[in-house]
Amino acid sequence: MTVPDNDQSFLCTDATPAAMDQYWAEGWRHFGIFFFRYLTALHGGKRFTVLPLRIELERFVLTRSQKRVLAKNEDTRILMRPTSVDEEKAALFLRHRRRFKDNVPSSLKDFLSPYPASAPCLNLELCVYAGPELLGVTFLDVGYTATSAVYAIFDPAEAKRSLGILMMLRSIEFSRQRGYRYYYPGYAYQEPFIYDYKKRFIGLEYLDWKTGWKAFAKT
Repeated sequence: MTVPDNDQSFLCTDATPAAMDQYWAEGWRHFGIFFFRYLTALHGGKRFTVLPLRIELERFVLTRSQKRVLAKNEDTRILMRPTSVDEEKAALFLRHRRRFKDNVPSSLKDFLSPYPASAPCLNLELCVYAGPELLGVTFLDVGYTATSAVYAIFDPAEAKRSLGILMMLRSIEFSRQRGYRYYYPGYAYQEPFIYDYKKRFIGLEYLDWKTGWKAFAKT
């Protein structure tokens, strides 16, 4: 495993499912056609250490708290379909970004390509509805042996539902049902941060740039 320089990137408009698997395994992520990987990130003037994460789906089992998340969202339904950007999701994004105090994203177009369902690879949107209301969406890349979450948005007014965790659980469920080996939930940080909910899953691994993927141990 080669330790990358901080802030590596390249552009890719079309990648095969097997190529996407390889990119994810090497710690790459992408927003639209912009692929990147980096060792540290800056938030509020503080430097954070990036942790690429993945879940080995064969080892995943629900925790008690995750079962509670599913139970309190029994009134929701999940819709999977090719990804698109419309007024409903754009409005949800504007509510979602209120969660951030710095590095505030400006648009869904910052994360998705002009052809979001197919470039640079197949992408599906996993939508969470309660009745007619859209509560959350995660945009899920589909590779050959893995899936990967590009970005997720949800309504902060529904914080009690733990929608970030719910969408991860539904993405895991979708991926396991189709026989995938890994699910990549995106980066988290070694230090405490709002992404820490990604670090609470059984079967979780992190990428050590020097030695490769390792089982994640809670500290």
